[in-house]
Amino acid sequence: MQLSVIMLSALLIPAAVLGQSKITVDCSKTGPKLSPTQHGIFFEEINHAGDGGIYAQPISNPNFKDGLNHWKPVELNGAKVTLTKVADGVRVKVEGPVGAIGGLRNDGYWGINVTKNVHYTCMLSVNTNKGVSVSLGGQNKYTPFTGLPSSISAGADKAVFAWKSDRDEPKAELLITADAPADFILHSATLQAEKGKQGLAFLRKDLEKKVAEMQPSFVRFPGGCFVEGNKMANAFRWKTTIGDPMKRPGHSNLWGYYSTDGLGYLEYLEWCEAIKAEPLFVINCGMAHDDSIPMDKIDEFVQDALDAIEYANGSADTVWGKRRMADGHPKPFNLQMMEIGNENGGVLYEERYAVFYDAIKKRYPKMKLVANVPVKSRPMDIVDEHYYSNPEFFAGQANRYDTYNRKGPKIYVGEYAVTEKCGKGNLIAGLGEAAFITGMERNADMVVMSSYAPLFVNVDNRAWNPDAIVYDSSRSFGTPSYWVQQMFSSNRGTTVLATELETPAPVATKRSGGFGIGTWNTTAEFKDITVTKDGKTTPLDISALEGAWELKEGAAKQTSLATPTRAISQDLGTGDMIYSLKARKISGAEGFLIMFNVKDKNNFTWWNIGGWGNNHQNIEKTTGNSKTSIASDAPSTVQSNRWYDIRIELKGDQVLCFMDGKRIYNIKGANSRDMFTVSTKDQKTGDILIKVVNMSNEPKPTAINLQKAPKLKTVAEAIVITSQNPTDENSFENPEAVAPKTEQVTGISNNFNYTFPAYSATILRLKSAK
Repeated sequence: MQLSVIMLSALLIPAAVLGQSKITVDCSKTGPKLSPTQHGIFFEEINHAGDGGIYAQPISNPNFKDGLNHWKPVELNGAKVTLTKVADGVRVKVEGPVGAIGGLRNDGYWGINVTKNVHYTCMLSVNTNKGVSVSLGGQNKYTPFTGLPSSISAGADKAVFAWKSDRDEPKAELLITADAPADFILHSATLQAEKGKQGLAFLRKDLEKKVAEMQPSFVRFPGGCFVEGNKMANAFRWKTTIGDPMKRPGHSNLWGYYSTDGLGYLEYLEWCEAIKAEPLFVINCGMAHDDSIPMDKIDEFVQDALDAIEYANGSADTVWGKRRMADGHPKPFNLQMMEIGNENGGVLYEERYAVFYDAIKKRYPKMKLVANVPVKSRPMDIVDEHYYSNPEFFAGQANRYDTYNRKGPKIYVGEYAVTEKCGKGNLIAGLGEAAFITGMERNADMVVMSSYAPLFVNVDNRAWNPDAIVYDSSRSFGTPSYWVQQMFSSNRGTTVLATELETPAPVATKRSGGFGIGTWNTTAEFKDITVTKDGKTTPLDISALEGAWELKEGAAKQTSLATPTRAISQDLGTGDMIYSLKARKISGAEGFLIMFNVKDKNNFTWWNIGGWGNNHQNIEKTTGNSKTSIASDAPSTVQSNRWYDIRIELKGDQVLCFMDGKRIYNIKGANSRDMFTVSTKDQKTGDILIKVVNMSNEPKPTAINLQKAPKLKTVAEAIVITSQNPTDENSFENPEAVAPKTEQVTGISNNFNYTFPAYSATILRLKSAK
């Protein structure tokens, strides 16, 4: 990262400027400590993240476990080549006149990158009746590099070629040829660039470096849906991913390609060790997307989990600890966390989680277990939550965890990313995620782990968009989301400080639209539906939009289990209003949908009561196809055959929601919130870190007041990511167009002013004078 160091005066704005925001940090009031695993990474074999990505084997299908895919015949000077798949490789038959040359070629993953002055090693396992030549060159040019040995001697089984490249070639290919006539069997072919003293030989250097610079405290691996597979036959089974990479069978990947599993269980553990990150292994719990293992056969999968822990942690007198040592790693890895399955759920997951939990806790009682959904069958140490949506959604979720039950399980936000309005990874996506991060850090007592997803994408196989790190065969760059992750992970602090943000009152929003009621996989009755406007209360007529409705004079009954069902009123115009009704659940999975500001079926706001499996409630605004939460998610369970009194008051820019006379929500300026903050203290250095996200198109002049602060230096650092347009992105041509810059800020005291740029995330590091 190129850091731009600029001297700025903090005293840029008069303290009484109209419209100024204010941040107050009470340095004596400490909140939760940030978890040692607060910020991590989630690796999944998707988008060719491993094969064709960070796994540094550039030959695709190097051992022919995927048939003849990625291998093509080479026919020169009249040669005719026949490639035939055999049990342990490919038979290559070359026929033709004198001077004919034939064989096979492999162009890796959309080209093999070769760098000038770098030494390369090529290893072949081949049975041949005569010499076989190897060359590495530009696509369709077949030009051997200088210093390449001319051939493998006849009868050789393994041969190693080493040479130094004389040029850069990002789209090279490997050729293995023989003079006609020839008949040989190739078992495997691998290529490796020299590795310096830094880094792991099996990882691609530039991608390895980018991950390390994120300073992750844990790595969740190897997926994701990759763990499950579309069928159990394609599930990730760790025991097939250890040992000689060329003897690993690999398996079909539900993301549309074959995985060599060269990046296997041991390699993942060694990667974690190298970057000093805790390993979080996701074990398959006997469930795939389309099928599952019967419970009477689940013991094999439970044993896999126990053996995986023993392989990682066991001593030489254990079966799998001894195997790890034989595989070249004597020292235990100290695996402390395991996630049971990925995005599984329902009755099947409940019973499987219980079996895994009992077996693992019995043998390894200190092992922290992550449930991939909330369960009731056994306790949860940590529960995994996943979120993908638009920038507004994540901004609206910044206070999501403020009201979570502190007696419940700890939270791991295992996958989150802005996936709408994001281009291929733009600034506003990163800022939406940054706003969400402020809420996770503020609630570090609940949210003990988090990781953006996905981590990697090869531009030639973009199965998911966007992603943190983008690359082709020779180049790579981080998206703004990558830089946001890097900023927050590298500037965590250790303890949350009490922080209050005051922003200028927003301009009152003129409300307009209609009212509505609905359900989700639920049947219900509604009655006494009224609207109060200008002091006058009248019954409200509604018309069916979706579902099976019986409508009679202010009463409605809905008998369908559709998702959703809705009935709405006519447009009621603008102004303050009060909606009142009684609602009763008859049957089904959830509760009630109470709608307001209804423009049409795609533009409305609703209070979702007893949503998400009758567990939570929230207020969500839908604009077009984008849904945004504008309140805090809170527990909510709707009982059947009980009438609930519900009231929604709309007053200016304020929304008040009541149930049975108790106020549930009081939201002011819900649609205008665009500034977010959290503050932490680094107990080791004494530094105060004020983290601010400004998602608006205007700079935010802000007065900053530090109460009971330690003595600080008058010069601070501001680490800022911003750009002129919220849709700006990075590219291969301009990889750091949107990246953090470090600015020196002068004039720091217990009261100073600072302007947070439009479309920015800023970390002010106020340095201790001690």
